[in-house]
Amino acid sequence: MTADQQPDTGEIIRRTGLRRLLFTLVNSGKGLRFLLRKEEAFQLEAFLACALIPVAVLLPVSPVERLLLIGAVFTVLIVEVLNTSIEVLTDRVSLDRHELSGLAKDLGSLAVTLSLLLWAIVWGVIVPKYWPFGI
Repeated sequence: MTADQQPDTGEIIRRTGLRRLLFTLVNSGKGLRFLLRKEEAFQLEAFLACALIPVAVLLPVSPVERLLLIGAVFTVLIVEVLNTSIEVLTDRVSLDRHELSGLAKDLGSLAVTLSLLLWAIVWGVIVPKYWPFGI
């Protein structure tokens, strides 16, 4: 039985409105807690995000450039979450080595690498124009 099922009948619970939002936030918190406790790559990326987002806010850049800087950071975090989801689900299906399981994990890793490349390009193009703070 899952958290979405009635304990007595096993019927799926349909949450709506504010209860659905609250349930979604609770589940998101569980996912974030897992990532921060168990996933070393996400821990590092979250640390960098906490350091770089304030820099993006403080730099004297245009609103569009600020959005690009912060968006690139969040893109890495989002892709890392999706990659971890692929890895967890693949391991849930089977811990045995299989060509398609390995391919799924490799493709997820590629997605993370591409998002990191985007992060580096965006920051590498925008920040040098303003660092150190327009001097």
